[in-house]
Amino acid sequence: MAHTVKVCYLKLIFNIVLLLVKGKIDVCKRGDVTVKPSHVISLGSAVNISCSLKPRQGCSPYSSFNRLILYKSDRRIKLQHGHSLSSQVSDLPLGTTLFVCKLACSSSEEIRICGAEILVGVLPERPQNLSCIQKGEHGTVACTWDRGQDTHLYTAYTLQLNGPKNLTWQKLCNDRDCDHLDLGINLTPQSPESSYTARVTAINSLGSASSSPSTFTFLDIVRPLPPWDIRIKCVNASVSRCTLQWRDEGLVLLNQLRYRPCSSRSWNMVNTTNAKGRHDLWDLKPFTEYEFQVSSRLHLYEGSWSDWSESFRVQTPEEEPTGTLDIWYMKQNIGNNRQQISLFWKNLSVLEARGKILHYQVTLLEVAGGKTTLQNITEHTSWTWVIPRTERWAVAVSAANSKGSSLPTRINITDLCEASLLTPGQVSANSEGENNIMVTWDPPRRAASAVQEYVVEWRALHSEVVMQPALNWLRSSPHNVSALISENIRPYVCYEIRVHALSGDQGGCSSIRGNSKHKAPVSGPHINAIIEEKESILISWDEIPAQEQMGCILHYRIYWKEQNSSSQPQLCEIPYGVSPNSHSINSLQPRVTYVLWMTALTAAGESPQGNEKEFCMQSKANWSTIVAPSVCIATIMLGIFSMCYFRQKVFVLLSALRPQWCSGQIPDPANSTWAKKYPIVEKMQLPMDWPTSEEPEPLVIDEVFQVTPVFRHPLHSIWPEKGRVQDHYTSEEDSVSSPPPPRALTMETGLVDLYKVLESRDPHSKAVKPTSSITVVPVDYLPTHEGYLPSNIDYLPTQEAPITDPLEELEPQHISLSVFSSSLHPLTFSCGEKLTLDQLKMGCGSLML
Repeated sequence: MAHTVKVCYLKLIFNIVLLLVKGKIDVCKRGDVTVKPSHVISLGSAVNISCSLKPRQGCSPYSSFNRLILYKSDRRIKLQHGHSLSSQVSDLPLGTTLFVCKLACSSSEEIRICGAEILVGVLPERPQNLSCIQKGEHGTVACTWDRGQDTHLYTAYTLQLNGPKNLTWQKLCNDRDCDHLDLGINLTPQSPESSYTARVTAINSLGSASSSPSTFTFLDIVRPLPPWDIRIKCVNASVSRCTLQWRDEGLVLLNQLRYRPCSSRSWNMVNTTNAKGRHDLWDLKPFTEYEFQVSSRLHLYEGSWSDWSESFRVQTPEEEPTGTLDIWYMKQNIGNNRQQISLFWKNLSVLEARGKILHYQVTLLEVAGGKTTLQNITEHTSWTWVIPRTERWAVAVSAANSKGSSLPTRINITDLCEASLLTPGQVSANSEGENNIMVTWDPPRRAASAVQEYVVEWRALHSEVVMQPALNWLRSSPHNVSALISENIRPYVCYEIRVHALSGDQGGCSSIRGNSKHKAPVSGPHINAIIEEKESILISWDEIPAQEQMGCILHYRIYWKEQNSSSQPQLCEIPYGVSPNSHSINSLQPRVTYVLWMTALTAAGESPQGNEKEFCMQSKANWSTIVAPSVCIATIMLGIFSMCYFRQKVFVLLSALRPQWCSGQIPDPANSTWAKKYPIVEKMQLPMDWPTSEEPEPLVIDEVFQVTPVFRHPLHSIWPEKGRVQDHYTSEEDSVSSPPPPRALTMETGLVDLYKVLESRDPHSKAVKPTSSITVVPVDYLPTHEGYLPSNIDYLPTQEAPITDPLEELEPQHISLSVFSSSLHPLTFSCGEKLTLDQLKMGCGSLML
């Protein structure tokens, strides 16, 4: 099987060689290309290139038809007719250049004849910086050197080492870029003072060059191996005494140690002699990760150091914490007698913690008695509790690790902004890059010397998490009036910054908002409700999400315009914080539909508009604007009308303004069917006490029935309604049909309520004893000497008792005479034999049911 594989392998090699030979023959079967003086020349040298055709390989037996062309890297450099061509070429570049000779028998076809490569290079330079080394006691000798510039030619390097007793070691390097060689021999320490000489020689086609000899001894070139198996041990798990251990070669006399905390860049260096693989360290810090490395040398003064060992990293043991916590707090009243305190503290530094902090112990004390009220343990760097406001309180916090606790830090809980004299002035916050804000302030005007320290606190105004945003703070000396805050500062986030000036347990504060970088908000506020209030509307909106505010919002703008209107909208600009998420507008008209939207502004610009919301104010009567003026007018009018003189003038004015139909002639009662139906028993003449413009015919009344009237206050206007006046004139015929039923003597059933009968009594006239007594029918209006008689006259005395009449049970409707009357009583008169119309004046203008 193996023999068969070997035979096949040999056949494959033979075929490859045959193809290569045939290819070369095929390529140059028509002619040859020769190069003189050589195919390898130095930079700047010239070369002659000749091309010749073999017999019977031309285009025709005649040489004039053969055209030979010489190409240099595909560029035609010479053309000649005949069987041969020759050309001298110079200024060739470093490296390889290809020349090709071709035969052209026609105008388009060219036949390849042969070609040649010319190598251009330089002499090798002398190798420099030759050095040799033997790694470890049992290593081999290896040398390195610098080759110098590239020769662009094949160059061989030979390393030769000559030792005592004419010993010589030599090795050739055939690599193109050879710059090191391992002789493969080991030098022993039997004769450490023996001298060795090394030399390297470079050879190529243009020449050779050798390095300067390098002479050394065993101690000079032997480099120990790096130490290994490094470890550390601490006595009683205490960092006060730790020992570093390692393993090394037996001939090593000197060691060098270097170590550092992993967080540091600088090394601590230690040299130790005859360490025998161990060294004690006394300055290590507790709970700190260190990096250790060790190096070795065979002699105290001669030889080379070994390479550094691999890094060994380890964390030292813990110790009890040192230092105290930096504590700050916030206080918020949540009721009449309760307050919530939120404590915050910063982590101890690694040097102070000296171990892993397992928990924090919080102690709440009463300042007055020093009594411990509460002790709590937490793993967080904050603590919140609710305490009464009636007492003064103090809080102490300490940190604990596996070895113990730190000293407690105590702070009294007071109002940090209560002392107005300690209030800092003119606080400002300016951006100092993407993650920094410069805060400046002025000292308190009247208590600058009392300030013991300043505390600058800040927190994100809108936190993306549900929990209370983390509080950050830094302390500053009383002589500083500026601070650069950078902890937890992010661009496009608004921070609430507060500067406290502290003096003992008292403090004053000032606040401002700031951001390190800002731009216009990416969205506008969302209007969630519009509520109509008294003569205004209340607009409520949702805050822009914190990640879309892009800095501190300075103003809100509310825009509104009428629906489907093309006019410019009206706007109202609200400073941030004036009204949290709500604002009232009182300039909208009722029963008009408006479209409202909002935007927000930062120092960089205005946000896009938020959602649009339509709203229409409903028209509601404002009773206060109606009732108040009405009451005032009524009071004034009542006062005016209570004056007698003014009342009379108004009466005259109203009489003059009566309609024409109300001033017509009153029908004669003698012609009424009522008077004919009820003849008078005794004739009686009423004396006339007032002049009349006409003298009508006397009317004899045969019989008068007695009716006891009841008068009441007016319930209607002084002017009669149109329908009632018509009833007055049209009811004359209807009154004849039958006597009216009780309580039916109205304007619609008879004329008894429209006629006024009055007994005129002259004090100078004689008393006439009538044959009967007459009770006057109800009236609204009775004439006086001035032409009218008010309706609020009292009873007049009768001469005799009234005569019972079948109609006395009739009760006519009450008729009011005047707006000034309060009551009317029945009037009873003893009249003469006759009652004529010239003795009776009637006015319809004041008749009101």
